[in-house]
Amino acid sequence: MSTTADLIRVLKAELKSAGITYAALAAQLGLAESSIKRMFAQGDMPLSRIDAICRVLRTDFAELSRRLADEHTTTRMELTQEQERAVVADRRLLLAAICCLSQWTFEQMLASYRYEPAELVGLLLQLDRLGIIELREHNRYRLKVSKTFRWRPHGPVMQFFRAEVVPDYFRGGFDGEGEQLMLVHGEINRALAPVFNERLARIGADFARQHLADQRLPEDQKQPFTMVVGLRSWLFGPFRDLRRPTADESGTNP
Repeated sequence: MSTTADLIRVLKAELKSAGITYAALAAQLGLAESSIKRMFAQGDMPLSRIDAICRVLRTDFAELSRRLADEHTTTRMELTQEQERAVVADRRLLLAAICCLSQWTFEQMLASYRYEPAELVGLLLQLDRLGIIELREHNRYRLKVSKTFRWRPHGPVMQFFRAEVVPDYFRGGFDGEGEQLMLVHGEINRALAPVFNERLARIGADFARQHLADQRLPEDQKQPFTMVVGLRSWLFGPFRDLRRPTADESGTNP
């Protein structure tokens, strides 16, 4: 059963999706920003106030409840091969998909990339049909993929990234402000690999959360960064050819 706390949580998500700050909401409701912050922090909000916020969001209580119910529906962990082929076949559609996965607003996409409004709406409709988003009124959307969504490891999108994106990414010098490239090789207990993977996943999640938190900052205070995180049992091919075989590989006992 939904609680007021659940509704307030969804309201906060809808405000973020619409790009409406607490200060802007306070101005429209005729309240102090501190009062808005306190209401959301304490979860103390009467239904009349929720209705007022819904009007600012151009929605209603019934729609808000439906969105809350949507949170409990099954989300996609990955797309089918055919869906990924459709996404990667059009670079402008792929870019729109990546923007949506990063939870950019419609306005942010228009401001950052050379999309015409009608074209971008059409691309979002395609993503809706592909099951990546649910397009809503006023060009808002809800992601229909899981928080742990990933492209198929050997699917069309990752094949494109390996062929086109990875070489372009590593072509840089990684010597700019805030940039770093680190390659660490060693042999560790194989049971510890999942532990390091969990740590790397937390770093990636921290980066993603910071991206969402900084969406409200002025454009001149932000800069695009891309983090590539990986851990693989691997040895460079030419080095692998020089490696002495282990006892198991040579078929002899130690």
